[in-house]
Amino acid sequence: MIFAFTNFGFIFADEATRWWDYPGFELWKFVNLAIFVGALVYILVRKARLGEAFRTRREGIKAELEKARNERDAALAKLKEVEERLAGLDNQIATIREKSKAEAAAERERIAQSTEAEITKLTAQGQREIENAGKTAKQDLRRFTAEQSVRLAEEIIKRDIRPEDDARLITRNIDEMRAAR
Repeated sequence: MIFAFTNFGFIFADEATRWWDYPGFELWKFVNLAIFVGALVYILVRKARLGEAFRTRREGIKAELEKARNERDAALAKLKEVEERLAGLDNQIATIREKSKAEAAAERERIAQSTEAEITKLTAQGQREIENAGKTAKQDLRRFTAEQSVRLAEEIIKRDIRPEDDARLITRNIDEMRAAR
């Protein structure tokens, strides 16, 4: 038995002459090639099924990408709208403030006019009440004065009149009535 040294280590000389181990024509290379070709054929045959699966998957991914793109565009449009509204918000706030100040000034003016009208009305009403009270007081005073004058006159007459004065007054009254007739 002879040993020979090769790249793969020591081999027996009897084995070195076998056809499947011929240098450059090793059998394992062909077996490897056959396995590779078989796998390639298997894949190519299944490619129709895999291709369909990949095609549906690719279309699903395209649809999802399109949906995501549409959602992104919608979100960007919404964002732009919100930003525009926010930009206009300061103007709206300023407008509302000016409007509320104008309304408050108008309300103050209306209240002042209403108050002034009420004061004028109450003053006139008070003046009328004072005048009415004055008239009533004057009437009461006249009545009181008249009653007091009559009472005092009665007292004076009762005190100062004598029976002959009474007869003379009655005669004079009768004469006046005859002349008036």
